[in-house]
Amino acid sequence: MAGSQRSKRHSKAMAESLETGHGEYARDGSVDLKGNPVLRSKRGGWTACSFVVVYEVFERMAYYGISSNLVIYLTNVLHQGTVTASNNVTNWVGTVFLTPVLGAYIADARLGRYWTFVSGSAIYLVGMCLLTLAVSVPTLKPPPCKANCEPASKLQLGVFFGGLYILALGNGGTKPNISTIGADQFDEFDPKERMHKLSFFNWWMFSVFLGTLFANTFLVYLQDNVGWTVGYGIPTLGLIISVIIFLAGTSFYRHKVPQGSPFTRMARVIVAALRKWRLPIPNDPKELYELDLEVYTRKGKFRIDSTNTIRFLNKAAVKDGSDTPWTLCSVTQVEETKQIIRMLPILTAMFIPSTMIAQTNTLFIKQGTTLNRHIGPHFQIPPACLGALVTLSMLVSVVLYDRYFVKFMKIWTKNPRGITLLQRMGVGLVLQIIIMLVASLTEKSRLSIARSHGLDKTGGQVPVTIFILLPQFVLMGIADAFLVVGKIEFFYDQAPESMKSLGTSYALTAYGVGNFLSSFLLKLVSNITSRHGEGWVLNNLNASHLDYYYGFLTILNALNFMYFLYVSKIFSYKVELCRSLDASGDDRGATYAQKELST
Repeated sequence: MAGSQRSKRHSKAMAESLETGHGEYARDGSVDLKGNPVLRSKRGGWTACSFVVVYEVFERMAYYGISSNLVIYLTNVLHQGTVTASNNVTNWVGTVFLTPVLGAYIADARLGRYWTFVSGSAIYLVGMCLLTLAVSVPTLKPPPCKANCEPASKLQLGVFFGGLYILALGNGGTKPNISTIGADQFDEFDPKERMHKLSFFNWWMFSVFLGTLFANTFLVYLQDNVGWTVGYGIPTLGLIISVIIFLAGTSFYRHKVPQGSPFTRMARVIVAALRKWRLPIPNDPKELYELDLEVYTRKGKFRIDSTNTIRFLNKAAVKDGSDTPWTLCSVTQVEETKQIIRMLPILTAMFIPSTMIAQTNTLFIKQGTTLNRHIGPHFQIPPACLGALVTLSMLVSVVLYDRYFVKFMKIWTKNPRGITLLQRMGVGLVLQIIIMLVASLTEKSRLSIARSHGLDKTGGQVPVTIFILLPQFVLMGIADAFLVVGKIEFFYDQAPESMKSLGTSYALTAYGVGNFLSSFLLKLVSNITSRHGEGWVLNNLNASHLDYYYGFLTILNALNFMYFLYVSKIFSYKVELCRSLDASGDDRGATYAQKELST
């Protein structure tokens, strides 16, 4: 009943705006927090996005202020071994990026994106405060030592990891919704705003890595040289500031009404199709069950034309006299389900690339601890600061991509994005293969020097500058500008309008699974020995064979790239407007047609 009243208010407000000329209401169903339709001139656009983007700078500063140096804290303060610490980091990061599936469900089905985000922020803050307490109170961490270190107690581990996983739970409410809230500020029914959305994700990632840059430089330096209390206290303060900034923009935001559980809607399509598996599908798609276009227009939604992809699901829209939600579904509902299912192969192709990214905050950083970090007689570079190279190269790459690369490629391809989203992701995958090959060769050289000095027996610092790791970090940033940004935009763009949070969570899920996969692979290879009896990954990296492990990841990435090429070739892009929408707003409704583009 409430949804029906809201739709009527929205239709009435739009009609009045056209008659009086007092301004144009958003035509995509956007409302304020009370459910009233909103004027485009008063809410949304880049004004609203500015609060969201600035929030993300501070929030990423908080998150990476914890995660960037986490492996160092676990090994140096909690006295965990290299494999254990690395796996604890990737398991936690994996959880951080899997909880967004739950947050996306709650947002799309129950609370809406805004209130899910606010609730998640409160939980996030509790986790950050507990972590700051864990690194500050002497009894909550083992005493400092250099040899024969006392392991952390169950209480100390419980408090620290309790804070980490509370933070992960809060992140589940914030992460899938904040970028979606930003993208929601642009009306798909308005050509100008639709074009602005194309640039949003580039600038969104710019804000992400701006916050990351601060964390990987200033905060990491404070943690290594001033203390963990200050190094964790500042990110906690930054998170508080970020939430205040987001709340300050509340009066400018456009909101989307929750559409009900996306999982339930998809389940209904699958169940209805299975129940009618014997029924033939009519040759004319118009004979399938569908709602009137006016119904979708009134709700600010798109009607989607029937397609022949995953044709079996079309049976859910075949009319057979029954009209319950579990026996008869509209064509649009069927196509929404197809859109989610079609992305699954692309999602699986992102697991291995996410495993490569996971090495940046674990083994890449541990490599840095074995190298000469001195700049002058009195200053040492904290190994975690190497992550700043990823951030800097990505910041530069995103700006160059958005300002120059897209404009140049549009002339050639006639694609408003320059190249397709899958092509952008593919470039990132190729760069990742090169990165792991470079990392393997660099590690092979480092190990050769370490063994020539007998450091494989004694451990210690290899007399080689830490800057030999610079190429793999810089290339990772360039790869992220293609792969990470492209992945987030792809899963948002290709998700149905009513399931955007779920679509965004796909990108995060890939990273989460990739981190768990990294833990599995590292544990697997830690038990492998070379022909000389040396382990691939040991606490003493000078006696290890990380070059073999990186070579293994190179091969794995190359095989995954071949799989990506295949699933990209068979993928059909969604959502090309079958009718252009002029700026005057005369076209009150639109449908989506599936259009297969070159990948």
